[in-house]
Amino acid sequence: MQAAYFRNFIFGVEDSLVSTVGLLSGVAIAGVERETLLLTGVVLIFVEAFSMAAGSFLSETSAEEFTTQRSAAGPRSFFAGSIMFASYFVAGFIPLFPYVVVAGDAAFPLSITASVLALFVLGFVGGALSKTSLLKSALRMAIVGGIAIAVGVTVGSLLG
Repeated sequence: MQAAYFRNFIFGVEDSLVSTVGLLSGVAIAGVERETLLLTGVVLIFVEAFSMAAGSFLSETSAEEFTTQRSAAGPRSFFAGSIMFASYFVAGFIPLFPYVVVAGDAAFPLSITASVLALFVLGFVGGALSKTSLLKSALRMAIVGGIAIAVGVTVGSLLG
């Protein structure tokens, strides 16, 4: 079951960083007021953290039931969902924080930079925990997550 906890942690942090910075970038490109952007970011973090936790709980429970062929909604699935919630919630504030402390357009590149750097660190930590190549894991996480961020920024630019 440790793999489920690890999976939920990695997935929660990665998805939060990419989703939050993508949304914030699109909203920032549209030129909304800072208060609206902050409200949007906080609402996204809360709603998505709960949604991801619920999805994690349900999918882990379903996987356990599939494996054991019996009802299995227990503490392991709840703990996996809690890890998903906490990792998504905390990581979501990384791309939001620059908009809190920096006024104007400077927050936009700082948010993206902080998110890609956090992805790199996440990949490094993931590599350390899985005892694989630290640099390879860090670069993979930063590149794949960075591409997903670039998609969000591009869509925001095209539609904003």
